[in-house]
Amino acid sequence: MKLFFNLLLFSCLLGAVHAQESITFQKPSAEILQLADYQRPPSVMMSPDDNWLVLSYRPTYKSLDELNQAEVRLAGLRINPTTNIASTTAYLNNIKIKRVGTADELQVKGLPETPRIASLGFSPDSRTLAFTNTTAKGVELWIVDLSSATAKRITDDDLNASMGTPYSWYRDSKSLLISKLPGNRPALIDTEKELPKGPIVSTSGGQTSQLRTYQDLLKTPQDEANFETLTQSELHLVDLQGKQTKLLDAAIYSQRSFSPDGNYLLVTTISRPFSYVVPYYNFPQKTSVFDMQGQLLKVVNETPLVEIMPKGFSSTRKGKRNMAWRADRPASLMYVEALDEGDASKDVAFRDEILSWDAPFNGQPESLLKVADRFASIIWGDKNNALVYTRWYDTRNEKIFLLNPTSKEAKLLSERNSQDVYGHPGNVHMKQNEFGSYVMHVKDNKTYWIGSGFTKEGQFPFVEELDMTTLKKKRLYTSNVTGKKEDISTILDMKKGEILVSLQSATEYPNYYIKNMKSGKITALTQLENPFKGLDGVHKEVIHYKRKDGVDLSGTLYLPAGYDRDKKEKLPLLIWAYPTEYKDKSTAGQSTANPYQFTYPSYGSFIYWVTKGYAVLDNAAFPIIGEGTAEPNDTFIEQLVANGEAAIDAVDKLGYIDRSKVGVGGHSYGAFMTANLLTHSKLFAVGIARSGAYNRTLTPFGFQSEQRNYWDAPEVYHTMSPFMHADKMKTPMLLIHGAADNNPGTFTLQTERYFQALKNLGAPVRMVLLPFESHGYASEENVLHTLWEQDQFLEKYLKN
Repeated sequence: MKLFFNLLLFSCLLGAVHAQESITFQKPSAEILQLADYQRPPSVMMSPDDNWLVLSYRPTYKSLDELNQAEVRLAGLRINPTTNIASTTAYLNNIKIKRVGTADELQVKGLPETPRIASLGFSPDSRTLAFTNTTAKGVELWIVDLSSATAKRITDDDLNASMGTPYSWYRDSKSLLISKLPGNRPALIDTEKELPKGPIVSTSGGQTSQLRTYQDLLKTPQDEANFETLTQSELHLVDLQGKQTKLLDAAIYSQRSFSPDGNYLLVTTISRPFSYVVPYYNFPQKTSVFDMQGQLLKVVNETPLVEIMPKGFSSTRKGKRNMAWRADRPASLMYVEALDEGDASKDVAFRDEILSWDAPFNGQPESLLKVADRFASIIWGDKNNALVYTRWYDTRNEKIFLLNPTSKEAKLLSERNSQDVYGHPGNVHMKQNEFGSYVMHVKDNKTYWIGSGFTKEGQFPFVEELDMTTLKKKRLYTSNVTGKKEDISTILDMKKGEILVSLQSATEYPNYYIKNMKSGKITALTQLENPFKGLDGVHKEVIHYKRKDGVDLSGTLYLPAGYDRDKKEKLPLLIWAYPTEYKDKSTAGQSTANPYQFTYPSYGSFIYWVTKGYAVLDNAAFPIIGEGTAEPNDTFIEQLVANGEAAIDAVDKLGYIDRSKVGVGGHSYGAFMTANLLTHSKLFAVGIARSGAYNRTLTPFGFQSEQRNYWDAPEVYHTMSPFMHADKMKTPMLLIHGAADNNPGTFTLQTERYFQALKNLGAPVRMVLLPFESHGYASEENVLHTLWEQDQFLEKYLKN
């Protein structure tokens, strides 16, 4: 059905007897609209050989008509059945390129007439850029010759992107592997008209499991058939002239990748039996290796349907997992296998084993390392160097081991709390090897690390050299830029000392530069303009303060342009926050806020309202701490209120605010926070809660960072649920939710039921359901209306 622009929102009128208010889409006041109605600057990506910059442009918002496209929701996917691509795809509408070292940006010629571009990917030799374009009928593949800045189409619009990017580059950069719609694809079943052939029956074998709530699951045999129809593809080879050769028959391909030497293809397929309680990635899977002619060489892994999972975030499934090509060898697979059957509650000496398996996979896999914690990731280097990362969630412990894959010797390189941002060692510099794979760059047995450089005194990004024999570090560069924020993206030339950095300030949009670490000389690569001139003159600072139990907190404070900080006129204050769980006070008190970070207003904060005479405390720290054997959520409400009180006290101490006029807001878990603060404290005059969950018994097998289920800790679930205490909530609150929320745990029903309880109990509350929106809001109509709703609500119940 065609949607008209004046589609009615089902909003509830505060304090009124009527159930609904008929209202068309509105736009916010001029001060906010000036900032919200802007042209989004381009995104920037660099080619693997560091010679090309690609600037990709996309519209600031989607239209409501785009959100109203055909959509099916199956097994955790949302697919447009007409175009065979995710219905949530955010499309680009233009591409420009620039050769590094030149001044001119080149408009790519020959782009589609009405571009709907996605999935940009450089060829391994950095000479060609591939992308998909979505037409009214489907997805086609295009390429851009970078030397001539010219695009051309090389396939029809018959690709299947429902499972992700529908192409992969061959290692020779002359061909691509594409996922193509099967020629004999059946029509979709109309699930509304098809009569069922029997009831839906599910059974349990009596095993305990810890499965969270999921959205968009299969529900009927018709759903199963449609899922299979929409996700099946054939794999074809297509060269740069568009000539195609079929490689593999139709199947549901969830993974495909070439070996580093380009001689083998690894694919994973999904098969029946499907499930009605878990998404597609828990369905049965088979991983196989083929040669370049499409002949099967070896089935290297088979995983059954996973509907039973042990409790705990450090638990995992049984069997081989994380199977992938080793980037440092021509054709070797690595994988991990749990030694504790994936059960974190078992007491064992080693949790995981890392193994390597050489093509053609006729011999036995070779054990590289057993680790006492859960395997997290591996970064390959050369034959003598690899980095293995392990984690254990309960303690937040993270270790980095230096592994010699040849001798199997391993040395502990680093150990820290994974939330300790001040102690972060940085990320190792990666570079392409002879196979075109990205590996840890090792030169003369030395590696190089790029760190964000967060400290108590501020942020100082760095480049560090690590001797892999002695494990001694040498600092090569520490950022000393004043009045700006510098971020180091990569090392361009270690011998010359050249690095790629971005520089920004509160009013200067981030731009990229080549910087010489030795001389400090910089060369501009981009000249992107600040699209938010309306914030010029706004005062911005990072404030630090303490909670009453001594925990260090921080937030970014904004004051209106022209505000006299000496006269200190009392302003209304808006606080935007999101709670985060920690295991100790020291890491909870660390701050990553930088006063020189560019101020990028979005509907995801309150920054817009600084233009309307409000003080705004953005990203206020709201840590929830559980030290030792205590869990953070054991004292969630007490800590939440203490965080809110500390934030208000800190700004009030500066003399800027009227503490009787303080509002709080948040999105998702921040909405949950907001509802609890209004319920359990009298600190706030108003609250805005967007796309939250308010009844934790509807997420009984864990939520956010809570590992315990409802039956383990019923009092925690009950105490933390604002729904259970709806009779206590008497503060004006605006509830907003996307009508098509796709986030596990924040079903739209959460807001609808919470509103119904509050309304019947006489609370001053307003609910707005945004048509077609998911967990994040995308359409211009809905985003601008959300800002209008918030603006009207704050003006009525806080400012005036």
